[in-house]
Amino acid sequence: MNHSSGVTFRTIYERLYRKAFVFAKSYTHNDWIAEDIAAEALVRLWEQTRVKEIENPEAFLFAVLRNKALDFLKHEIIKEEALSRLASRQAEDLQLRISMLEACNPAEVFETEIQKILAETLARFPGQTRRIFEMSQFGDKSNKEIARELGLSSKSIEYHITKALKILRIALRDYLST
Repeated sequence: MNHSSGVTFRTIYERLYRKAFVFAKSYTHNDWIAEDIAAEALVRLWEQTRVKEIENPEAFLFAVLRNKALDFLKHEIIKEEALSRLASRQAEDLQLRISMLEACNPAEVFETEIQKILAETLARFPGQTRRIFEMSQFGDKSNKEIARELGLSSKSIEYHITKALKILRIALRDYLST
């Protein structure tokens, strides 16, 4: 092919497109990219044939295809490395959040709030119920000891403690695991 022969783009396209496409696809593994590379390379070959004589048009075409495919693949590596760095940062962020959550103790987070609800709820108990509950829970006394100290029956002590625990369960329902 030389510039004086008046070779049309259509002639070049019909003769070399399939070879150019197959070559580009064998490296890019992408039909659309291979089509673009083949078309660009064929246009470049055609432009060169209009300017000067090309002794071996196929060799020229494959050199252009090679360079364009290399450019594409190098760009893909850059993209992959950037995505890999981003994925690595995201993985580090996820690991940090997992570690923070594993170290988090919900009881500690809500301890002040639970203590406040407990104190407010105990303050609303009738005096006898509050006294019995506090002796049982905070004074480490058995029901028999409380009954003896207050002159009440063990059944009466159980009644007051059960009543207090029921009210506390309702007040602390959002903090108790089911």
